[in-house]
Amino acid sequence: MSLLTNVMEHSLDDGYAEAAARRGAEGRSGLPCTLRAKLGLAAGLVLAALVVTLGAAQARYEAPTDAKERQELIDRIEDGGGNADDLQRNVDALRREVAAMQREALKKHGGDRSELVALLAGAVPVEGPGIKLVVDDAEDAGRSGGGGPRESTGFADTGRVRDRDLQRVVNGLWEAGAEAISVNGQRLTALSAIRAAGDAILVDNKPLVPPYTLLAVGDGERLSDEFQDSGDGRYLAVLQDSYGIVTRISVQDEVRLPAAPSLTVRTAEPVKTGEGSTS
Repeated sequence: MSLLTNVMEHSLDDGYAEAAARRGAEGRSGLPCTLRAKLGLAAGLVLAALVVTLGAAQARYEAPTDAKERQELIDRIEDGGGNADDLQRNVDALRREVAAMQREALKKHGGDRSELVALLAGAVPVEGPGIKLVVDDAEDAGRSGGGGPRESTGFADTGRVRDRDLQRVVNGLWEAGAEAISVNGQRLTALSAIRAAGDAILVDNKPLVPPYTLLAVGDGERLSDEFQDSGDGRYLAVLQDSYGIVTRISVQDEVRLPAAPSLTVRTAEPVKTGEGSTS
């Protein structure tokens, strides 16, 4: 009986008893697990709030700097645009001076034919009866036609007026008997070029925007009839009927065309016909 009583009263040996006592002591001296987790979460939240606060403070500090740099860039662009406008005005003024000098030279050396030469060269403004032809893009010019003959030859938009269209119209007016032609105020000469730069049409390197208004000096009724009956006039009619390009032609009692910019002749030379004279 004494052995059974000993086993019942001392079910754990001394080592187990010592370990249990040590664990109990540590548990009493440490923090509860739930409180430790709460403190860890609180520390994490404080750290996150600190990071957000620092980020907001930095963004607030950098915002005026970005705005200042953007405004400086805008000011530089505006100044550059103003300088370009001033230079263009100076160029136009110099061109007018050169044109005036050329006219004086023509009067001095051209004799009785000076006015005719100046008119044919586009060096002087002209006025007289003629026609007004307006060519404009189709209303749905922004949509592709889906495979027409114009698109198959390199046109991206079938309803857009292209440089080759304008070339054919101008050539048709010359062929019909026009004596002087301007496009959107740009006087055409023997050295004028009509070409494209991207989607823009350039006449003598100056970009034009639609609608394109062509003024031609000549016998208005005959000029209008002969142009519309020519191949180029029928070509323009096909553009209107098939692609929606807008065209309007009207006879004018009087049209005014400006002088062309000064001409720079690099190859042509006058032919001497006699001692001290040229033609």
